[in-house]
Amino acid sequence: MRYLCVLLVICTAFIQQPAWRKIQINGKAQGTTYHITWYAQDSTIGQPQIDSILARIDTSLSIYNPQSLITKFNNGNSVVMDNHFRTVLNKSLETYHQTNGIFDITVLPLVQAWGFGPKKVNALPDSATIKSIKGCVTSLNLYTKGNTLYKRKACTGIDVNGIAQGYSVDVIAGFLEAHGIRNYLVEVGGEIRVKGHKQPGNEKMKIGIEAPGENDFELSMISKIISVDSGAITTSGSYRKFYESEGKKITHLIDPRTGYPTQNELISVTVFAPDAITADALDNALMVMGLKKALQFTEQRTNIAAHLIYRTPDGKIADTASSRFYKLLQ
Repeated sequence: MRYLCVLLVICTAFIQQPAWRKIQINGKAQGTTYHITWYAQDSTIGQPQIDSILARIDTSLSIYNPQSLITKFNNGNSVVMDNHFRTVLNKSLETYHQTNGIFDITVLPLVQAWGFGPKKVNALPDSATIKSIKGCVTSLNLYTKGNTLYKRKACTGIDVNGIAQGYSVDVIAGFLEAHGIRNYLVEVGGEIRVKGHKQPGNEKMKIGIEAPGENDFELSMISKIISVDSGAITTSGSYRKFYESEGKKITHLIDPRTGYPTQNELISVTVFAPDAITADALDNALMVMGLKKALQFTEQRTNIAAHLIYRTPDGKIADTASSRFYKLLQ
């Protein structure tokens, strides 16, 4: 009997284990593209499941979907929130208070006035228009009763584009983990979350950070590479969405305190955080803060790190980072 047990152990050792597979799904959703990579011996996940998740989020949070919950709220006075809406709203309000109102999802009327909303505009707003709109813009105009969201002013509208893609990344990551996947990279519209390692080599995931060219409003090449095995990386930049009017470049990053597009030395901010919803919300807020305040804000918090690209007073492009970010660099 002893010899039989030894024989069984030897035979079991030679049974070939399933090989690691690198599985990828690429597609389009939310007005952008997505790329998902994971490593597994086998997988039952397919693109229809991913597309379904992203489409469901759109029916809740897209200001470009006329039937979405957020559109119904913007066109009315209240809406019954689903889980997606409630999660994003709660995180948005948390970030609003954390940033002293710099991150504010009620910025929609200003976003629309400056030509970045779902409706076309024919001219830039004047100072009187901005002044009148600013009374509509504050998250203090929002309140909830149970699962219903209300507004205190009819002119208040919300836009969660500054946080929704990060949230979408987290939802997909949660879906992968629910299916037993522990080594993955999820990217939606440039917002990324990773966990685990490349297999079978067990290498850390590598993520490149994009940088603008000599012109602040042009994409260039990868400026830095970081290696991580858990967490999220998102980037906000003045070069990502803008248009020119009367010789001026108008960026989509609106400062809710002034009502005008942000104008400071920052060109882009990349944030590392435990999850993508946190990183996505904060990268926009840090862009609006400016270099000095953004670094101070980041250093005061142990759960985030940031890399900042900016223009110096003499016109040169430079970069810096929080102390924790340097530890992530290759």
